[in-house]
Amino acid sequence: MKSEWIRTGLFAALAAALALVAASFQPESRRSEIFSDAGELFFPNFRDVTKVNAIEVVDYDEAEAVARPLKVELRKGKYLLTSHADYPAEARERITRTAAALVDLKKDAAVSDRIEDHATYGVIDPLDAKNPSLTGRGKRVTLRDAGGTTLAELVMGNPVKGKPGSRYVRLPGQKRTYAVATDADPSAQFADWVEPNLLRVSAGEIAKLTLNSYQIDEQFGRLVNQQRTVMERGTPSWDAKAQAIAATMASLRVVGARAKPPQLAEQLKQKQLMLSLETVMSLRQRGYFITPSGSLLSNEGELIAETDKGVSYVLRFGEVVSESPAAPSQGRAKENRYLFVTVSARKPEAETAEKALTAKFADWYYVISGADFAKLHPVRAAQLSQAPPAVAATPAGMPPGAPPGVPQGRPPVPPPAAPQRQ
Repeated sequence: MKSEWIRTGLFAALAAALALVAASFQPESRRSEIFSDAGELFFPNFRDVTKVNAIEVVDYDEAEAVARPLKVELRKGKYLLTSHADYPAEARERITRTAAALVDLKKDAAVSDRIEDHATYGVIDPLDAKNPSLTGRGKRVTLRDAGGTTLAELVMGNPVKGKPGSRYVRLPGQKRTYAVATDADPSAQFADWVEPNLLRVSAGEIAKLTLNSYQIDEQFGRLVNQQRTVMERGTPSWDAKAQAIAATMASLRVVGARAKPPQLAEQLKQKQLMLSLETVMSLRQRGYFITPSGSLLSNEGELIAETDKGVSYVLRFGEVVSESPAAPSQGRAKENRYLFVTVSARKPEAETAEKALTAKFADWYYVISGADFAKLHPVRAAQLSQAPPAVAATPAGMPPGAPPGVPQGRPPVPPPAAPQRQ
């Protein structure tokens, strides 16, 4: 009997010792598991950057608590921002640079296997609707081939402190977070993917500027608070303000664009505006109005620029873009607003350039930053900065932007007193 007790005691002691040994080795096992894929490629099957046909970048706007996607796709030899009404993109270099950065991306160091750490490293998926966190979300980058197959997809998080050129990343749907060496940081901003010189003009080409500042009295169909400023190169009027306007025109980059109705775009290409309900409402919603004579007016004035090559630009400044309101303290002059661009040829040799520019500008209402508006039209911007925000009243029962006096959807007839621009 005594020997039985001895054997039982020995077994119990042995079991306890084994439990202690197992416990002591368990954390080491976990650590080994975390480092098990160190040095491996993130995308071993993605080896040919020329197969990339599309890129999608989804960023998260913490202020608005909304994910903002941007998608660029190659179609018929042209890159288009398919997330923005197929606006033309200058994307070849950006896509190539991003693809090259991801094709050889390695899992340098695993830093965590905990979902709770995702916010700390900034790798919460911006498209994760189940996660309630408004902070700690990263940027989701996806590369696809012409057939829509995903070649590479990654959530890019915060930069690694003290290690320039490194950042935290995570594969979508996986817990593990890595610190990797990469310079990939594709932008989800519209302005970063489009032509940097919208007007295709250099500052030195601009010979004359005319600022027309006025307001439209919609009730009586007339212009009020008119002010005209002319600045001509080679004269005392060509001051620092004129130089700043010319420089801004030469580097103007839009921050957004809205497609015009096809009928309106075609009319602009033919240089003949016709009154229709769709045309009038589309223009009015963005701060533009047609006079009985067919002239186009804008509620925030205009800038006329004549070049020494014979091309004349008219930049018409419209309404504030409601999707991106400025803070109340910034004032209306700081808000993004619509820009309507038309061109004409003042010399026969400028007709080819005029046709190409008209084809480019006719399809789009552009959106420019409040800062660029203030530089391009400093007179009107100064007036707006001193004025309280205007709230446009819409008659009951009318859709937003509908002109007063349009019964049952019939095309409006502009008031006979509507003035013509001088």
